[in-house]
Amino acid sequence: KVDEWEKMVDVNIKGVLYGIAAVLPTMREQQSGHVINLSSVAGHVVFPAASVYCATKFAVKALSEGLRMESNGEIRVTNISPGAVDTELTGSITDTQTAEGVGELYSIAIDADAIARAIAFAIEQPEDVDVNEMIIRPTKQEL
Repeated sequence: KVDEWEKMVDVNIKGVLYGIAAVLPTMREQQSGHVINLSSVAGHVVFPAASVYCATKFAVKALSEGLRMESNGEIRVTNISPGAVDTELTGSITDTQTAEGVGELYSIAIDADAIARAIAFAIEQPEDVDVNEMIIRPTKQEL
């Protein structure tokens, strides 16, 4: 489903790139800032029927680490990798078999507020502390 691949690439990769492009000039000028990107546990492990999604989330992880390395210590970069979170994601899956499997996984989904608290934690750190990576998932989630 090439149209779905393109949408994933547009949102998950290009969206992150355009967001970085929008804030980077100001952050470089003020020699400080904090970029927070959302990847996924799918950016750490590939699973069947989700290879393109996983690839886009691996890309977010790579972009985050690259930005951190290229920022000369001026810009903090945090990559948040959620597991199953109660969002609208499951409603957009068109493949019936995949939707069933994801629906089963998402029966244990955590509230989105958990991700918001993780982001707040990263932001609240002192300027010389960079929380680079967090994986946040339900305690019962295997992946």
